[in-house]
Amino acid sequence: MLGRIWQGRRIPLAWLLLTRQPVRLAVALAGIAFAGTLMFMQLGFRDGLFDASVTIHRLFDTDLVLISPRSSSSVSMAGFPRRRLVQAMADPDVEGITPVHWNLLLWRNPDTKATRSILTLGFEPADPLFTDPSLAPKAKLLQDRGRVLFDELSRPEFGPVAEWFRSGRTVESEINGKKVRVAGLVGLGTSFGADGNLLTSQETYLQLLPNTPPGSIEVGLIRLRPGADADEVVERLKRDLPDDVSVLTKTGFIAFEQNYWRSSTSIGFIFTLGAAMGFVVGCVIVYQILYSDVSDHLPEYATLMAMGYRLPTLLGVVAREGILLAVFGYLPAYAAGQGLYLLVRNATQLPVSMNLTRALTVFIMILVMCMGSATLAMRRLGDADPAEIF
Repeated sequence: MLGRIWQGRRIPLAWLLLTRQPVRLAVALAGIAFAGTLMFMQLGFRDGLFDASVTIHRLFDTDLVLISPRSSSSVSMAGFPRRRLVQAMADPDVEGITPVHWNLLLWRNPDTKATRSILTLGFEPADPLFTDPSLAPKAKLLQDRGRVLFDELSRPEFGPVAEWFRSGRTVESEINGKKVRVAGLVGLGTSFGADGNLLTSQETYLQLLPNTPPGSIEVGLIRLRPGADADEVVERLKRDLPDDVSVLTKTGFIAFEQNYWRSSTSIGFIFTLGAAMGFVVGCVIVYQILYSDVSDHLPEYATLMAMGYRLPTLLGVVAREGILLAVFGYLPAYAAGQGLYLLVRNATQLPVSMNLTRALTVFIMILVMCMGSATLAMRRLGDADPAEIF
């Protein structure tokens, strides 16, 4: 269809009509670029939110995950009996397990003494936790009580911990009012629910949170034998284990977290609505520009019709104007989106970045926006009657 609209012409009428008034063209492109930038930012924030919510989830060295049915998200994890994880070892395809404590605890900034919630994971230092092989030697440092590994990618509000540690200083602080020492650094990354992360041993974790019910954990990691079918093992464990525990694949665990932010909060809806508002604003701007252009040149269009040009040919001129506006308005919007994504990443550490899917989505939205506005403006051209104008 676009090929028929954009046929080769010796006179680029659509381009000449648009560039005849440079100020109006500049205003139109600025409006389209603004709408496109708004859509890029809203969709980027939404997708970045979903990606950031599973930063830790993706790092786990696991095939299956046990959680409590009462858990709603990473910021509200409920406990379940640790023996359920031990019972899972009875399955012939289960190769290893790692019990994990998961909670938000109060970290005291060693510089300003201000407190802030930080995600704390407690595990046995000898057990595999993340796929990153560099963690294993660092985990040995947690065997001494009161030692923690600090995430150097945490937000700066937690204090200059990484800088102090690299300079050779002994970094000590408090968690839930109890003294701890930073034994090493890891690079995990922030999530939407947690601005920073700590790793510690199970013994230290229970010391920091002594009210934890005996034998209770929040997450159970299960590693399967090579070649095992994860979905089949999930079905067997669901059948064999009591209903006080939920069995998920790693992909299901990630989807569980993302679905919470997508459906159980208003955040995803707000960002999607923001993108829709940008689309509507762009439609209004483009429609006003094209409608004014058609109205201003109505005598010329009527003259062409009197000379024998068919109405579909003239409608194609308006359609090509819409395509030109879409293409030239998209380019600055894309550039602005890239720059703002970089700014957001540096300021918040959230994984907001441009990808092909979002770039194509916004371009299609801008193209639909411009072509839809052009279609509405064409109605004005359809009213042109040479007999009435002259």
